[in-house]
Amino acid sequence: MAVRASRLKRVLGAVTATALVAFVAACGSSGSSDTASGGNVTLEFAQWWGAELPAGEFDKIVNDFTAQNPNIKIKLLSAPYASTKQQLITGAASKTLPDVVGLDGAWVNDFAKQGAITDLSKLMTDANYDAGQLASQVQVKGKTYMIPVVNFVYPLFVNKDLLAKAGVADVPATRTQFLDAAKKISATGSDVKGWALPLDTAVPNGIQNDVMSWLWASGGSMLKDGKPDLTSPQVKSTVEYVKSLNDAGVIAPGSLTMKEQDKVEKFTNGQVGMMIDSLAHINLIKKNKPDLKFEVAALPSEDGYSGKRGIPYASWGIGISNSTKHKAEAFKFVSYLMSQETNAKLSTIANGFPGNKNAKPDFGNSDPMFKTAFDIYQQGYPANEFVGLPKSEDLMRSFDEQLQLVLTGKTTVDDALAKSQQSWSSVIE
Repeated sequence: MAVRASRLKRVLGAVTATALVAFVAACGSSGSSDTASGGNVTLEFAQWWGAELPAGEFDKIVNDFTAQNPNIKIKLLSAPYASTKQQLITGAASKTLPDVVGLDGAWVNDFAKQGAITDLSKLMTDANYDAGQLASQVQVKGKTYMIPVVNFVYPLFVNKDLLAKAGVADVPATRTQFLDAAKKISATGSDVKGWALPLDTAVPNGIQNDVMSWLWASGGSMLKDGKPDLTSPQVKSTVEYVKSLNDAGVIAPGSLTMKEQDKVEKFTNGQVGMMIDSLAHINLIKKNKPDLKFEVAALPSEDGYSGKRGIPYASWGIGISNSTKHKAEAFKFVSYLMSQETNAKLSTIANGFPGNKNAKPDFGNSDPMFKTAFDIYQQGYPANEFVGLPKSEDLMRSFDEQLQLVLTGKTTVDDALAKSQQSWSSVIE
């Protein structure tokens, strides 16, 4: 997600020329798959998931489906995220998408407007599918175009040793407690700060993960009836709170050019006591700093708030090409991936959380913090209002630019929000 509403743990590196050519050729060949003799249907499924899972694990899940449905064959087109994104954007523009596609929420609005992906609401109705079992759906103008299959959440990470050193007994649960803890942590040493805030405008997903997360944690919204609502009291309170953290000197230096990986590195090295970050980084932190004592917790809310807390998330989403001749078969495959048993299995091997709200991952062989985070996830709700918006990365960037002016004393909160409201209103119809 930019805001990558896709797995936040990306597989980096180049695709070989041969693999890329094969991927391009496959994507370009199908918007309607071939039907083999005997009534068999072959569905092409382009995604980056297989590249991020242990080798062979995704194939096993797909093979179970084809064993149950011998007339439907699945041809996996797996490539790293960046390559998949490039090819699907090209395929959407030319109406040559594979039958089934892995989706990032940031692409959905544009793909839907191009007529490249189909209305899943109709397919769910046609198949008598119980949409109530879905944890969330990504819609454009009231129609579902993407179903999140596996969610990857962003809880609060806290360094237990730094909290103890600062004399903070409990993990902060409110904004006031968080500011107090951040001040005390920042007072423990010249090179230690309470919080890290990545605001690099080249990759502006800090607006989603590290700023708007405070709004969602208190049940707030940056939209009203699908339109920008950035001058609302709740959004203003959020920005004023971030400003108060900055004014108190508790934010790690260099935030205006900091990227997500820089934030994680500072936390891992014990330079910041708290951060909001992807659950996918637990294993990475433990690998790089085995002796670091940390835990995850729910994001702090406004003082006095007692409702459910939204928690930022990114997803492996799924959609169906609008040009495929086999939408019913494609949806059968989608519904299989979203079934309670399969969704639990896929979530377990991905170290993510199920898109089927009745499914539960098996935490038997994973770090206990995943179970803690799952409890937080179940007690709240997945919140990411950038998913499904047009040009979501541009929206984040324009907000980021205004926020930077606020934090550097060059504009007021009110003026920044008014300009952001105007900028967003020109993009969101």
